[in-house]
Amino acid sequence: MFKSLCLACLILSGLLWAPSSPQALSDVRTTPVVRVVRSASPAVVNITSTSVQGGRALSPLEQFFGDFGMPRRARKRVSLGSGVIVDGKRALVLTNSHVVQSGTDIQVRLNDGREFKARLRGADPDFDLAVLELEGARSLPSLPMGDSTDVQPGETVIAIGNPFGFTHTVTTGVVSALGRTIRSEGGIFTDLIQTDAAINPGNSGGPLINLDGSLIGINTAVYGKGWGIGFAIPINKARLVMDRLLDGRRPSPLWLGIQASDIDQRLAMEFGLMRPRGIVVSGIYQKTPAAGAGLEPGDVILSVNGTPITSRREFLHLLRNQVEGTTLTLEVQNLQTPDRTRQVQLVPQVFTDERALQIMERRWGFTVRRHRGAGVVLDTVDRHGPASFLRKGDILLGVSGAEVDSVPALAALFREERLSNSVLLLIERGGRAYYARLQME
Repeated sequence: MFKSLCLACLILSGLLWAPSSPQALSDVRTTPVVRVVRSASPAVVNITSTSVQGGRALSPLEQFFGDFGMPRRARKRVSLGSGVIVDGKRALVLTNSHVVQSGTDIQVRLNDGREFKARLRGADPDFDLAVLELEGARSLPSLPMGDSTDVQPGETVIAIGNPFGFTHTVTTGVVSALGRTIRSEGGIFTDLIQTDAAINPGNSGGPLINLDGSLIGINTAVYGKGWGIGFAIPINKARLVMDRLLDGRRPSPLWLGIQASDIDQRLAMEFGLMRPRGIVVSGIYQKTPAAGAGLEPGDVILSVNGTPITSRREFLHLLRNQVEGTTLTLEVQNLQTPDRTRQVQLVPQVFTDERALQIMERRWGFTVRRHRGAGVVLDTVDRHGPASFLRKGDILLGVSGAEVDSVPALAALFREERLSNSVLLLIERGGRAYYARLQME
């Protein structure tokens, strides 16, 4: 009897402690993250971009004494990164511009092992975005684009990419913050999603995905001074840039309609600032966002969407990373009320070539027309303007070290230099070229 009871107890104990069935384990372990990774992975790609750079760099001795006629071999540069298929029917891949920049041969490898040669449809370094088309590929898996306006700090996100060459690596984390701004050698990148999902070299261009399986961002950078801080471009901004690139255009340049100056120590003391910061508005153009928002000469713009402004150049870099229709919030201080600041909201205006050339005539004091050869020809010169030393018929070859090869190119260069008080021109007259400094008040 005792043996029978013990045997029964052992059997019952075995039943209670028996491992769950494979189906039960699957239900427990197949979390929302696992399901998203399974569905999204086929649309994540590995990108290899190869470019041939110039010959070997000269050593300091060779720079001083010459290279002694030694050959300089061309070098091959290979860039590794990630991307995501956003349109399977058209075989379109969205990635970072820096992953494929200068690439003469771009190869894309899918999770299933297939490889395709890619054609660059367009790239914009100001937004660090590029669009590729896979040649000979059709009906590919794709990841649906979500809506980055409803992303919430604290929600779980997933990054998939190819860090350090390890294909299809999955990391998870949360959205740490929204609307971040980072500065780099290439410019200023705004409105970024910050995440603690690990993003490493090679993850660039890969997707940031929410638990609905929707693409909410393109991973672009990692904070080099600390762990657990990565950044992604919101998909709404990326979608707008992608549409422009597919139409053969870059996003429209924007402006507020102001003329401004940097603030030095003397001006900082006048404005009651503890240190030089911001830019001071010196002029407002009519029928522009600045005029409509009530900005006035003497206003100091301290920040844009919470990003502190330290110079005119930084202000222009920040505007270059905005898309049409975006509302900007300026923190403004006025000389009359140095102890108070106010918030000014406005929507930047498209800065067309036509408008840029009109402002250039007023600011630089000359107009141009197309030239059959290099450069553009000066058509008129204001004898009382800053360019009074120039003549009608002079050929403008360059501005601030950049080549001028067309009227639209000059308009683009003016947009870059419109707030500068001094620019260096390369002028050709009588078959001889010389540099001249254009100095504005």
